[in-house]
Amino acid sequence: MGEVKFLCYPRCSTCQKAKKWLETNNIKFNERDIVKLNPNESELKEFYQNSGKELKKFFNTSGILYREMGLKDKLPNMSEDEQIKLLATDGKLVKRPLVISKNGVLIGFKEEEWKEFFKK
Repeated sequence: MGEVKFLCYPRCSTCQKAKKWLETNNIKFNERDIVKLNPNESELKEFYQNSGKELKKFFNTSGILYREMGLKDKLPNMSEDEQIKLLATDGKLVKRPLVISKNGVLIGFKEEEWKEFFKK
C-alpha cells in the first residue's frame, strides 16, 4: 500500500473511529493534525485530482466555520482555484478525516468504502 497519510482533527469523534479502524486493520499510517498543519493549496489540488470526487466534497459542510461564512450559497459562484485557496486557509473547513495513499483519496469515514479502498 505504501505510505498512508491520515489527516484528522484529534478531538473529532469520527476521526477517532477512523483511526481505531486503521489500527484494528493493521494499516500503518502517518497522522497529521489538520487544524495545526492544514493542507496547503498544492496539496489540496493534488488530493482533489487524485480523489475523482467533486471539490465540494472536501468542504466540512457540518462545521461551524462553513455555516458562519455562508459557504453553502457562496461555493457555487466560486472557481475551483478560489475554493482551493479558501480550503487552504483553515483546517476546520476541510472535511475529515482524509486518507491519502497511492490508491487515491478517502474523504470522511464510511467503513464499507474504507474496506473496499484498502483491499486494493
